[in-house]
Amino acid sequence: MNLIIDVGNSRVKLAVFKENSLVLQTAFAVNELLNEYKIIKKAYPHLKAGLVSAVGRLPKPHLAKISKDIKLHELSYKSKLPFVNLYETPKTLGVDRMGLASAAIRHYPKKNVLVIDAGTCITYDFVNDKGEYLGGAIAPGLRLRYTALNNLTQNLPLLETTRPKAIIGKTTESSIHSGVVFGAIKEIDGVIEHYRANYQDLTVILTGGDTEFLSNQLKNSIFAHSNFLLEGLNYILDYNSL
Repeated sequence: MNLIIDVGNSRVKLAVFKENSLVLQTAFAVNELLNEYKIIKKAYPHLKAGLVSAVGRLPKPHLAKISKDIKLHELSYKSKLPFVNLYETPKTLGVDRMGLASAAIRHYPKKNVLVIDAGTCITYDFVNDKGEYLGGAIAPGLRLRYTALNNLTQNLPLLETTRPKAIIGKTTESSIHSGVVFGAIKEIDGVIEHYRANYQDLTVILTGGDTEFLSNQLKNSIFAHSNFLLEGLNYILDYNSL
């Protein structure tokens, strides 16, 4: 059994895989990691190996204690990856993007795949039908857009993410919702259309925390997959265990 520790910008996810099946996942604040790990280890005593994917900061003492129980692999540019990495600065490629590209290879081999991860940032990652990772794009996510409007202006309020009723905002609040949400939707649709114009038989995956909110508002057809990153990280762990 495998343990995946996915450290994001604001939360940590723990996931347990039995072979390729996800049997448990939970999310919590960083400072709760050791307590949550102890609970999971008690429930799944046969955990043997784990992978740490850290976008955010994770205290090294936490990893040191966990590594006394199971063999941990810390994902980095030095890890073996199941795709040909053509990113021009491989040392700076985010570990989350490595995981998403790996999931694309596992689920859709020999296909052109665009993975859109809608979380703190909206990332676009492209793997072609030759198994090559070409790169993609990084844009602000929905919450970043709302926060930036509030932080970088004098009078605009910080609002909760809300689906706008119309593209024409008739109040300051509705104008912000229109700009943030419709702006992101039009951006995502535009990126998809650009890739489809250049790559045949394109498969598009939407994942991340804002998947449910965005998926039914997009014009283009996509596959929503909430656990895509975790499955990709588990695939990397197995790939490095061969």
